[in-house]
Amino acid sequence: MQDYRAPRWLPGGHLQTIWAARLARRHPGEDPPQFERERWTTPDGDFIDVDHLAPAPATGAAARRLVVFHGLEGDRSSAYMLAFAVQARRRGWACALPHFRGCSGELNRAPRAYHSGDHEEVGWILQRLRERSAAPLLAVGVSLGGNALLRWAQEAGDAAAATVGALAAVCSPIDLAAAGQAIDRGLNRRLYARMFLATMKPKALAKWQQHPGLFDKERMLRARTLYEFDDAFTAPVHGFRDTPDYWTRASARPHLARIRVPALVLNARNDPFVPAASLPAPGGAEARALGRFVTLWQPAQGGHVGFPAGAPPGHVQAMPARVADWLAQHG
Repeated sequence: MQDYRAPRWLPGGHLQTIWAARLARRHPGEDPPQFERERWTTPDGDFIDVDHLAPAPATGAAARRLVVFHGLEGDRSSAYMLAFAVQARRRGWACALPHFRGCSGELNRAPRAYHSGDHEEVGWILQRLRERSAAPLLAVGVSLGGNALLRWAQEAGDAAAATVGALAAVCSPIDLAAAGQAIDRGLNRRLYARMFLATMKPKALAKWQQHPGLFDKERMLRARTLYEFDDAFTAPVHGFRDTPDYWTRASARPHLARIRVPALVLNARNDPFVPAASLPAPGGAEARALGRFVTLWQPAQGGHVGFPAGAPPGHVQAMPARVADWLAQHG
């Protein structure tokens, strides 16, 4: 993807982001992927839902299993999730799409939700899937899911290689403070922050009704930015002091050098959510210090989980195909 160039008819990061998410074809010329849902009971008595590509591939082909973690307020129907499932189907891989708590269409039961540094949850999911796999998994995390996946690899250290052969973080906000500040101002606030809050606030309200007094409901309802929402809900519910504490402790960028499994970190430099200045500069001192495990791809174009290709209406298979190729080569 280093040489990715957006179609001339889709200039700019905003168009590349929105078109890919809303209007581009997800599985051009193919039937949509089908899934079978499995519900897992979590160690704390809650549940998560995992959707598996159906039908499962033959036993011999299933040595490869792709796991894809979605982004903020994503789910199985997100364009990038379907696109990665199509890539797995083309290659004869098994594919699992886990949902973070509360993202599968049903409110979870526990007094918690999910967050950008949810590495313990990611690790538990990966371990359960690894127990079913003949070989280490290939894992992708998109946006929030990518940051959480990187945090898991950082915490797991050398042990990560027993679970995952290779992983990729796609358009992930590895510096959460920089990304949060970017999404909360100007056009981004009107386009994206408002969209996320429109689903996050009703879920948080339902969580408060499940567990009255869990957080300051009135502060949450007044939130007009992601910073304010995280300060009122995400941080206190998940054991962080406040938004700065959450964004600092959950960010993957400061710990990239701790990763000990092949890891691709892909970010478009015109991503409206993730400022280019918040990324390690390829060839710079920080990038050189990452060692042999971390690969940085930073194409000039692509938007946020966009990377559309082809003639109008375009499709979103270019990025998942290149990422899957990289994972297969390194895992």
